[in-house]
Amino acid sequence: MLRNGSKWLFLIIGTMIGAGYASGRELWQFFGHESGLAILLFTILFTCAVTIIMFIAYSERTTNYAHLLEVLMGKKLANYYDVLIFFYLLSTTIVMIAGSGATFEAFRIPSWIGICFIIVMIILVFIKGINGILHINVWILPILIIGLLTVLIKYTMDEKLVYILDWDHQHNWHAAFTFTALNILSIVAVIGAVGKNIESKGEIWIASIGSGMILGVISYIYNNSLIQISEVIILYEIPLFAILKNYPTYTYIFMSILLWIAIFTTAVSGLLGISTRIQNKIEVPLWKIVSVLLLMILPLTQIRFSTLIEWIYPIYGILNLLLLTAILFYPISSKKGK
Repeated sequence: MLRNGSKWLFLIIGTMIGAGYASGRELWQFFGHESGLAILLFTILFTCAVTIIMFIAYSERTTNYAHLLEVLMGKKLANYYDVLIFFYLLSTTIVMIAGSGATFEAFRIPSWIGICFIIVMIILVFIKGINGILHINVWILPILIIGLLTVLIKYTMDEKLVYILDWDHQHNWHAAFTFTALNILSIVAVIGAVGKNIESKGEIWIASIGSGMILGVISYIYNNSLIQISEVIILYEIPLFAILKNYPTYTYIFMSILLWIAIFTTAVSGLLGISTRIQNKIEVPLWKIVSVLLLMILPLTQIRFSTLIEWIYPIYGILNLLLLTAILFYPISSKKGK
């Protein structure tokens, strides 16, 4: 149970911690100053939403997100969100691939090399199938989490930062709802794809509570660090590099590798959601579906990474509020339906 629960935990975190989150750009877009309460609310909302999604996927033995959406919202609204999820996952995949280019660019390597590299790696992973994707998350994500937390805690100690939650100045609390709504869409897609593989309710509790707590802690520490460099964030495509600028070169290289890994795992998770949905309609191997999708979106990866996050993420955060509401109220609405 613990092993399987950890597998789903890392799949969820791998879906969440992508180019936008790991780079700090997404956190700064939604949180920033006066956001301690918002991050606490996000932790609670995210944990509850993931728990409900996983219980539905487990009980319905889902193989793609379409069935999960229909249970949550009914057939009519599910059709709307089916289309929305498809384009959202494509959009976030574009962001991830552009993020790979931006990471390579930080080392003065042309962005197109970073883009081509991640595309080749994604296709290779999908040739191995879903089990290969899950194994990668189990091995890579703990290193990513430990590495990111280590750097952020060290930065906090070096700068002598203090964690204070001033309850009188928490005007950004509402950001918790749009931030959770933005990220829950990809969670629905990924959990919907693996629902039939969840074996027990214990796994669900481990995955949902564990992922919520880990993401809440990282988000708070990361946001607190970004506040200290708020004046210079605008100068950096990737805010994490502003935190690392005074650290040794090896730290910069190590964290850049971890950032790329975060980008890679999220791109893979998003494409898993899309490809399993398409495979439900057309009997084609996942890697072939993914290859075609990557070729289709390749021209759009030339848009700047920060521009993509600035425009795409807030829009989806608002559009997904209805889905988040449906998830949180599902335990009540399902009882009334019965």
